[in-house]
Amino acid sequence: MAEVYYVGVDVGTASVRAALVTREGLLKSTAEEPISIWEPQCDHYVQSSTEIWEKCCTVVKKVTQGVKRNQVRGVGFDATCSLVVLDQNLQPVPVTQDGDRQRNVVMWMDHRAAEQAARITNTGHQVLSRVGGVMSPEMQPPKLLWLKENLKESCWNKAAHFFDLPDFLSWKATGCLTRSLCTLVCKWTYCPPEGWDASFWTSIGLEDLLENNFSKIGSATCPPGSPLGDGLTQEAASDLGLKPGTAVGASLIDAHAGGLGVIGADVKGFHLPCEDQPITSRMAMICGTSTCHMAISEQPLFVPGVWGPCLSAMVPGLWLNEGGQSATGRLIDHMVKGHAAYTQLQEQARHRSNIYSYLNSHLSAMANSCSAVDLLGSSLHVWPDFHGNRSPLADPTLKGMVRELETRELNLGTLHILEAMKEAGHDIRTLFLCGGLSKNPLFVQIHANATGLPVVLPDQMEAVLIGAAVLGARASQDYSTIQVQ
Repeated sequence: MAEVYYVGVDVGTASVRAALVTREGLLKSTAEEPISIWEPQCDHYVQSSTEIWEKCCTVVKKVTQGVKRNQVRGVGFDATCSLVVLDQNLQPVPVTQDGDRQRNVVMWMDHRAAEQAARITNTGHQVLSRVGGVMSPEMQPPKLLWLKENLKESCWNKAAHFFDLPDFLSWKATGCLTRSLCTLVCKWTYCPPEGWDASFWTSIGLEDLLENNFSKIGSATCPPGSPLGDGLTQEAASDLGLKPGTAVGASLIDAHAGGLGVIGADVKGFHLPCEDQPITSRMAMICGTSTCHMAISEQPLFVPGVWGPCLSAMVPGLWLNEGGQSATGRLIDHMVKGHAAYTQLQEQARHRSNIYSYLNSHLSAMANSCSAVDLLGSSLHVWPDFHGNRSPLADPTLKGMVRELETRELNLGTLHILEAMKEAGHDIRTLFLCGGLSKNPLFVQIHANATGLPVVLPDQMEAVLIGAAVLGARASQDYSTIQVQ
């Protein structure tokens, strides 16, 4: 019997990746392509949906080389929670002042709508209870309001479809406009089973989105992994080098795909406190440009300053709370590359695989096995919210600070988030890490030290790609639910 495969496609902040995954969940091949990021103004970050789709096609063709088309049973997409704008002919609409039509994606990390987000928070509307009481400029309602108020003629009046980037990709693959509950519940204030709250959109000045049963932002929804339309269209199949009709699963935000790919890991025999306990005793941390903290529960739990509870946003049928830090990997890069000694560091680390492995070994030598490496900075306090605090303070205006203190206390944002979740009713006993930063042993060790919890790293390190492939596997009907995979 011929082996069957599933393709996972991950659109991150700066690159598109794909993986060919076996039925057993093993990565057979991977490929990666960079994507452009433009910063036309301060705090404005934009991309091109046309370029992103082209790069998706390139990486999928690479990972499926040498595999017969009928061996690929399903495809799943995940992406950053960026905003894609198309017109009535499904062509790009510009989101910048210069009117470049190809720049039609407002990126997740774009903070142009900070003032609109504050105004939405000040309405005190009931939908805000599911985003920790504070509307983030990284969510879609303030971005939509900014476009209406600042680019009404060139963008807002021409726009017929607003997609979260993951939903844009699944639409591009299938022609199906059905949105994933992951995106709509987490980033757009949709709340199943009631759906859209018309009074919210009216209260913030976006009543025009109510037209035609909210068709511009999504009239039909489904849980992640649900099969969409009739699978790949003829055009998309040709673009991707796959068979028309190949199943495509409803998408996930990239962090949620990482959470799905890691939180269900088999830990039998490792004597962890989460063994033989419900999956709700685990927290998934997706550590990259930013860090997302994913915890699930059987009943809705409201955590101040933390997003959620969101039903079926990651695991169908379970509620999700999502904490996060707006800048982690990007902040570490900023601190290292902005240091006066960076040029000297590059020279000293030129024979190492990267500068961070050199820095880690240098820190170990400084500690000289007399103390934990993380205590070397015990008199130095770094307030890490250089790009605002996502949770649990939920204050996008905060800035970072570096200051010497006469204290040995080490505080981490993850511990702060954990404490807020536990106080609200979560019983988290083990951390499951994935993402680029989880490959740094010092980063992992410091989290274990600070939280006092065991940390699990999966043997398949590309958990986001695994999570995306799980969506394709579920859509193929080879599995009855996501959970049984």
